[in-house]
Amino acid sequence: MKPEVKLIRKLSFLWLLFALINANGYAQSAEIDSLRKVLASNINDTMRVNTLIELSKEYYVPPYEEALAYATEAKDLAEQIGFSSGLGYAYKSIGLVYYLQSKLVDALFNWEESLKVFQEINDLNGVSNMMNNIGAIYFTEGNDVKALDYYLKSLKIAESIKDTLRIATALVNLGAIYSSKENSQDMALNYYQQSIALSEILNDFDAIGASSVNIGEIYLAQGNDTAALHYFNKSMEAYRKTPTGNVPYAMIGIAKVYFQRGEYPEAIQFLNGAYRMAIESDKSIEQTQALIELGRIYKEKKEYKLAVEKLLEAEAIADTMKMRKELKDTYEELSLAYSEMGEYKNAFKYNNLLVTIKDTIYNAVMDKNMQRQALMYDIEKQQGEIEVLAKDKELQEVNLKRQKTIRNATALTGVLLLLLAGGLFNRYKYVRRTSKIIANEKDRSDKLLLNILPEETAEELKEKGFATPKHYGKVSVLFTDFKGFTKIAEKLTPHDLVRELNQCFIEFDRIIDKYNLEKIKTIGDAYMCAGGIPVANDSNPVDIVHAALEIKEYMENLKKEREKKGKDYWELRIGVHTGPVIAGVVGKNKFAYDIWGDAVNTASRMESSGIPGQVNISGFTYEFIKDYFECTYRGKIEAKNKGEIDMYIVDSKKINDKKPNMVEQDVSILS
Repeated sequence: MKPEVKLIRKLSFLWLLFALINANGYAQSAEIDSLRKVLASNINDTMRVNTLIELSKEYYVPPYEEALAYATEAKDLAEQIGFSSGLGYAYKSIGLVYYLQSKLVDALFNWEESLKVFQEINDLNGVSNMMNNIGAIYFTEGNDVKALDYYLKSLKIAESIKDTLRIATALVNLGAIYSSKENSQDMALNYYQQSIALSEILNDFDAIGASSVNIGEIYLAQGNDTAALHYFNKSMEAYRKTPTGNVPYAMIGIAKVYFQRGEYPEAIQFLNGAYRMAIESDKSIEQTQALIELGRIYKEKKEYKLAVEKLLEAEAIADTMKMRKELKDTYEELSLAYSEMGEYKNAFKYNNLLVTIKDTIYNAVMDKNMQRQALMYDIEKQQGEIEVLAKDKELQEVNLKRQKTIRNATALTGVLLLLLAGGLFNRYKYVRRTSKIIANEKDRSDKLLLNILPEETAEELKEKGFATPKHYGKVSVLFTDFKGFTKIAEKLTPHDLVRELNQCFIEFDRIIDKYNLEKIKTIGDAYMCAGGIPVANDSNPVDIVHAALEIKEYMENLKKEREKKGKDYWELRIGVHTGPVIAGVVGKNKFAYDIWGDAVNTASRMESSGIPGQVNISGFTYEFIKDYFECTYRGKIEAKNKGEIDMYIVDSKKINDKKPNMVEQDVSILS
């Protein structure tokens, strides 16, 4: 996705959030004074809780101390008087304060507490609201699968109670998720368009403007300039009807369409207008972007002096405001402009600056990804601590009873020990010999169990007697199958057939162990494994393609050896797909660890639709691995019971050691 799409979605979020908070009238002294008078008057505790929550909303501005203080006071009072609804909204307000401070772990904890309260009192509006906001946490830290799950649940509940505002909010957030996926633009457009229809009913012009500008960016990226222009104009008109609307950004979008069409005068007119409005409203980002686009147009027209003039203005603002993306664009355009002017010294200067800023951006993205990993660790850790605290009281009561029982039994135990001492010594020798035999047998059974099941699942089976099925959001599944297996098998004795299959599968086992993959099963001549289970990880698409290429290389070498000896050889089809799965143990006797889900079926279709001797992957897996491997697009291929699917052949690992294309995640709309 183009950077502009990501940026406008972030800006859209900021304007919508600003509008949401502004609707409460924050920092309006008259409203604050009025609420304080109510608080000082003789009101009941329920009304006091509600007033404290409203006062908290008035201070949703840095440093947020008063907002947090009022919301916390409301929570404490609501707990004392048993006012469940007030408690839910107090937790919500505390969570929003933490979210605005980027304290996502604290925000998540409070919103989950709010969700529990709303679920207990069956407040479906509150449940929908909190599921949307919890989804925003996961979207912010890059977990699209969990975010999608919460957004869809929020939408379903909002639709059941016909809450138009919640429906519109969920639709915008769903559009944001799908707009970041190249193969899901149609779904993003559908969600945004639904949101516009509902926002028009609500007269929410900020939401109309945000959804419309997002649609415009998608159409512009697709080359549909007519549709893009329509939605940019719609966004501009909507933004003009609200004081918080970002009219300059919509105008820049319109200018891009005219630039794409080669209609330079119209593009320049809109960019100059956007630049003037951005100055009036003190929007530094829009000022810079308008100047960069003007520089591009003048460069295209070969008016290089004007181009450099605009780009240098953009550089000055971007440098002052530390806008890395805008600085990168400015350096790139200045390098090209100076080069075309023949001023190679300046061209070299800005090319060096471009390389430096790209490294800076990459390092910033790496830092952000590390922060996200730390965030998920903190979330899991805090959830574990909460569970421990919840059990503390119960454990203390159990310990008190246990201590009393121990005291009463101590005297009796002493007498019994004296009587048993003689017999125990003789029995000790027998137990020692028996224990050694049992330990040896246990080691054998443990090794056998680990040969059948993943270690985590095996331990759970031994501890509980059963294994709980688990859902994984991102798992890569690999299938292999031999072409013409039956024909060659007919020429071999059963012993030779099994021996040769075993030789291949042992090598496959070695390769997948190397890349931390889990073997699922073999079915005849088919082999199945997966990455990202039973311990979830983000690297499994890359890991499994590495393994697939090594398996392919092994089969190619085996083919050469057999050809030299004049023997028949097997060719292998390999298919890979990435998606969500359910994993667990099936059966009571001769149980097996297995995985289920549409991702498994699609991976099987990748294999059956593949080319012998090649690694065939789905378009979804390609999005995860494209920065690591050279691939060839096969087009949309018909797959049995799946319709047409984008498929790619993995040619080789990239030799230029290109760094991963890690994209900064977008921010979701909160309410």
